Amino acid sequence: MSAWYLAAAKQLDQEARQEALTRQSVLTKPPGSLGRLEAVAVALAAMQGCEQPSLNLPYIAIFAADHGIAKQGVSAFPQVVTGEMIRNFAAGGAAITVMAKQMGATFTVLNMGTAFPVEPLPSVRSLNIKPGTDDFSKQPAMSDQELMSCLQAAADFIDEIDADLFIGGEMGIANTTSASALAAVMLGEQAEALVGPGTGVSSDVVMHKAQVIDAAIALHGVRREQPMALLACLGGLEIAGLVGAYIRCAQRGLPVLVDGFIATVAALMAVAINPSIRGWLLFGHSSAEPGHRKVLAALEAEAILQLDMRLGEGSGAAVAYSVVQSALALHRGMASFADAGVSGADEV
Repeated sequence: MSAWYLAAAKQLDQEARQEALTRQSVLTKPPGSLGRLEAVAVALAAMQGCEQPSLNLPYIAIFAADHGIAKQGVSAFPQVVTGEMIRNFAAGGAAITVMAKQMGATFTVLNMGTAFPVEPLPSVRSLNIKPGTDDFSKQPAMSDQELMSCLQAAADFIDEIDADLFIGGEMGIANTTSASALAAVMLGEQAEALVGPGTGVSSDVVMHKAQVIDAAIALHGVRREQPMALLACLGGLEIAGLVGAYIRCAQRGLPVLVDGFIATVAALMAVAINPSIRGWLLFGHSSAEPGHRKVLAALEAEAILQLDMRLGEGSGAAVAYSVVQSALALHRGMASFADAGVSGADEV
């Protein structure tokens, strides 16, 4: 029996896509004058299978976990911050919780595994696959079974939720190091071309981070043709969770609005594992992390916004959600030339 994560994504509705394109062509505006807003509306029409799509049930899930690679001094913050931020999410004090409230989104945190215990909290689901990954500069980040547990837990979660758009955020001290390592292998780049300040480290730490990544890649010898092995060697529990969530969303026919660098690397891994899911992914923003644009290019993706954000948490995608809603409102609400009694370009 084939693994569930290899099953094909739900087919996009090409007839609805064409109907949406036709509608765009008759609205009272020059063709293409709304730029990316038009493409977003058309993409969602194909996903929802209707000419005039709408979004009413956004869902934000934060996948949180610790990283053993933090022991190598690659982050400005100690590991204890991951658990502290989970508490902050539960209390509603984080950037993404403020935005989730503004959006009217359902919000959940999935604790995939932290180095320090976190007590039961509202809106937090404790999965605790393991207490953070192992230090991938010395050994694989997780076992194959632990990776499968992450993927399955995320898929089970997606199967439960009631949503018409999914945003996956992440929280994990040192997770930009893991994401950069994955991207370096997938893109065939040296780590120096991809690593950034993450939580705000100095240029010396950025260089150290690149050296740690390059050494780890050489140690494990994994290749881009082995995305599952790559995830197990260099990934994070929360990154693997995002991978599983993206795949399951596409299989369910649930549109995904992808966040920043780490979330986009998870999307890259998910597409490498199951290429059929690509059409279900929209990309919220291009972040300040140096590697993000390269990963977007590898996915042939064009981000909706560029605001130089690098917070993570799903925050950039949450900001982009308002733009997506504007795109849909324009698509549904604008009059056609015929309805408005306005002459089209070929009539003058």
